[in-house]
Amino acid sequence: MRRDARQIAMTISLLTSVVMLVGKLMAYFLTHSAAILSDAAESVVHGVATGLAAFALWYASRPADVEHPYGHGRIAYFSAGFEGALVFAASIAVLYNAGVGLIRGVELHNLGVGMGISGGLAAINLGLGWGLLRVGRRYNSVVLMANGKHVLSDVWTTAAAIVGVGLVMLTKLTWLDPATGLVLGLYIMASGLGLVRGSFAGLMDEIEPALSERLIRGLRTEMSGGRIVDFHQLRCRRVNDELWVDVHVLVPGELRIDAAHTRVTEVEEAIRRLFPGETVRINSHLEPADHERAHPGGHDGLTDPLLAAARRRTE
Repeated sequence: MRRDARQIAMTISLLTSVVMLVGKLMAYFLTHSAAILSDAAESVVHGVATGLAAFALWYASRPADVEHPYGHGRIAYFSAGFEGALVFAASIAVLYNAGVGLIRGVELHNLGVGMGISGGLAAINLGLGWGLLRVGRRYNSVVLMANGKHVLSDVWTTAAAIVGVGLVMLTKLTWLDPATGLVLGLYIMASGLGLVRGSFAGLMDEIEPALSERLIRGLRTEMSGGRIVDFHQLRCRRVNDELWVDVHVLVPGELRIDAAHTRVTEVEEAIRRLFPGETVRINSHLEPADHERAHPGGHDGLTDPLLAAARRRTE
């Protein structure tokens, strides 16, 4: 059912992107508005990006195999980054068109009809973007969340275009139309760069502070409860909708191996309960408590990056 919900959401997004593109191009040809053209250009990119996102969502859902033992989830970050690059490219085209409009001037027509079409499309996109983010957050889908943010950015560009056209109708100052296009171009550029930044963070396994702090608190709770003596070499990364955790767990050296294994299994289950509804894959390394003698200098930030980062945030 989880896969079905995400695929349904993406299919609706793909079909809606086609409707958006046709509608906005129609509004542009009726008005010749630079602001509406800027909005339409962003929708062209969005349609291409949504098609790629649909493919990435399908590919990421494939199970692990011999050639991909960790699964196929990382394609989600590539998809989000590529979508951001397309958005950035669209912003360049938008800025160029708006600049030409400011220099040469524009001739506008049927502004009321264009505003009506754009307003209706913006309302549809608002509902779609909200729905995509809701499903994406529920299932930790990077693809859906990136697509949802892109849809919502499309809403704001459409709203800004409507405001720009409305100001032209009220003031008769046609230069306000390409000026609005410039503002929209800069906003679209910032949105694209944000998507690229998030993609880079995911591909590079950047630490999520809230996630690492939850893990550390959970493991310290297990320490205070007496199940384990200590832990170190804690690492984690999120790959689309899966959370991977690596940790070295210290237990009393006098425990039998089966008893120690039982304790660590209980600790792993406690960690999984910290992330209800998520797929948590844990690789734990069992060590005797006196194993610390082999590390007289302790563990530095490179050995325990999550613990070091947590310390820095509390300093």
